[in-house]
Amino acid sequence: MAAPLRFARTTVFAVVCLGLGVAAHVLGGATVPAPAMAGGLAVALVAAYALAGRERSVTVILPLLAALQIVMHVLFSVSHAATPHQMAGHLHSGLVPDLGMLVAHGWAVAMTALWLARGEAALWSLLRRLVVRLLVIWLPLLTTPFSTPLWTAEPRVLRPAVLRHVVSRRGPPRVVAA
Repeated sequence: MAAPLRFARTTVFAVVCLGLGVAAHVLGGATVPAPAMAGGLAVALVAAYALAGRERSVTVILPLLAALQIVMHVLFSVSHAATPHQMAGHLHSGLVPDLGMLVAHGWAVAMTALWLARGEAALWSLLRRLVVRLLVIWLPLLTTPFSTPLWTAEPRVLRPAVLRHVVSRRGPPRVVAA
């Protein structure tokens, strides 16, 4: 796969993963400092770049997204220095999330993984169709005067075939002129 397309796919995955983690933390009442966001983005970029070489299904995207959410959750929880008053407002205290946070992360990971898998399928379908279209357009232009065409509009008749055992009575009746 071309490097720009691979990097674009990696960037989309990493930004979605980072956005999901930051949004979950902010909605939970915590803050996420900029260095933690940069670290989370770097972790997501490295993890996603290794797998961005070909089309991936939901069975690959879901575990990767879940693992990255766990890493980002720990990174964000450790990175912010919160007072006990701020920690009381957060849905969880410390590194271990409560059941509500686990359900929220799980639901968000599952929905995002399905969304990304559908996007992957659409992207690869579009690329396959684009390649076919380009081949249909460019292959006739690439033939030389000495080459035979790859296909013809009609099949060539090799020799006239005379059929000996043809029943000529089939079909509509013949018009008899009187």
